[in-house]
Amino acid sequence: MPSLDRRPHTLRRLLFGALTLVTAVATTVGGCVALTYTRADISTVGKVDFTRELAIPPLATGVTEPDGTRVFTLDMRRGRTEFRPGEPTNTWGFNGDHLGPTLRARRGDRVRVDITNSLPEASTVHWHGMRLPAAMDGGPHQPIPAGGRWSPEWTVAQPAASLWYHPHPHGTTESHVRRGLAGMFILDDAASESLPLPSAYGVDDLPVIVQDVRFAGDELDGAHRMFRNAGFLGDQILVNGTLGPYREVGDELVRLRLLNASTARVYDFGFADDRAFAQIGTDGGLLEAPITVDRVRLSPGERAEIVVRMRPGERTVLRAGPLDAGLDFWNQRFSGGDDSFDILELRAAATLRSSSDLPATLVASSTPDGTDSVQERTFDLEFAGINGRPMDMNRIDFAVTRGTAETWTVRNGDGMPHNFHVHDVRFRVLTVDGAPPPPELAGPKDTVFVPPGATLRLALRFDGPADPNTPYMYHCHLLWHEDQAMMGQFVVVEPGGSAGVVPRHGH
Repeated sequence: MPSLDRRPHTLRRLLFGALTLVTAVATTVGGCVALTYTRADISTVGKVDFTRELAIPPLATGVTEPDGTRVFTLDMRRGRTEFRPGEPTNTWGFNGDHLGPTLRARRGDRVRVDITNSLPEASTVHWHGMRLPAAMDGGPHQPIPAGGRWSPEWTVAQPAASLWYHPHPHGTTESHVRRGLAGMFILDDAASESLPLPSAYGVDDLPVIVQDVRFAGDELDGAHRMFRNAGFLGDQILVNGTLGPYREVGDELVRLRLLNASTARVYDFGFADDRAFAQIGTDGGLLEAPITVDRVRLSPGERAEIVVRMRPGERTVLRAGPLDAGLDFWNQRFSGGDDSFDILELRAAATLRSSSDLPATLVASSTPDGTDSVQERTFDLEFAGINGRPMDMNRIDFAVTRGTAETWTVRNGDGMPHNFHVHDVRFRVLTVDGAPPPPELAGPKDTVFVPPGATLRLALRFDGPADPNTPYMYHCHLLWHEDQAMMGQFVVVEPGGSAGVVPRHGH
């Protein structure tokens, strides 16, 4: 019998088998991606019971020393917090288990903060939004070692505003803030105190510190889920460290000082009944006049002061809805753009105290308008760097001259959400994609959201003290992006001066 050459049949079987395997793998991977996509969005709308009364951080006004210095004391420490009944969670906090007290001072005060680091690792305390000398800024160049102390001191030299404080250690900021190290720092001045605004702290003037969390046993989960290139995104919301909070209010007008203290999530705040409310302030202080809005978008680090009118006996829910920010199909889902959260329930008493109507005007603008800028700079934001360069602690990127104004163009060159924070200065948003900014961005800012493909022009003035060797930071305030080197640094120098050399060690 003649022999048959079976090689063509064998080759065909091998090719068919290989094609079948590739198809199976592709189908499996595609199915996993599709499943991950369909399960990626989060919604707590209608699912929150609001059974816990909103905690109000204790108000610290400091102790006044004989020379007039207002002194605050902070201790960074580990703790255990019972967010869920009977289930304590490991946390970090200032002067307690989680978060910190609200510090309060007035314009013109000389303040000192005596800080002890009782944590098992080095950290820093940055005064976000504060105008102060670079050596007191609390950025990555002012580390406090484990067991160490630091006592920054400065004079408050800016208008009334809702600021905050949080760690800023190089490379680990996200984990330190996520565990609970944050607190508000409220500044007052004569102009704000003369206005008929809700101002009784914890009564008709409420701090609202918003953080997203995910629980993993007795820990706050810090894992980045698949495809989450924005950073950590949680599935539940804490307000002032309270899960599912409500607040009973007894006034017609209630002021909410909103702070996005989350590490990566962008919120589009509004109310469940779509009611309008007044926005009276941004990061750096009060607006020139109240504006009527029904939504306010805040990226990590941004603040807004809003006033909502309540009717006797009613309830309304502060809600964060899906984000309309120009994210592409992929980032809309995996950067949290499709998520919705019920945040806080306000419960009005049956009888409410009468509140004064909001004034038609608030304060005159004190931010530069760009007409006297002497320098133009461009900042391209792309993960993980700015202008194509990752952060280098020993490199000063540029020097600015004290007393001068500059115009900065900030562009988001990739599909991810980013924002832009500048230490020490308050800036004005001149344009967004070539057009005037919306009214809610017309106030003084220190942090601003930069959607994918967007171009923003900012006007800044550098009036702070010169220090050629100690830098301020500019960076994306999505904290994992910051940790991954989306940051640069500049120094302020006297006219005719130049940048010095960054010390190799902290203070």
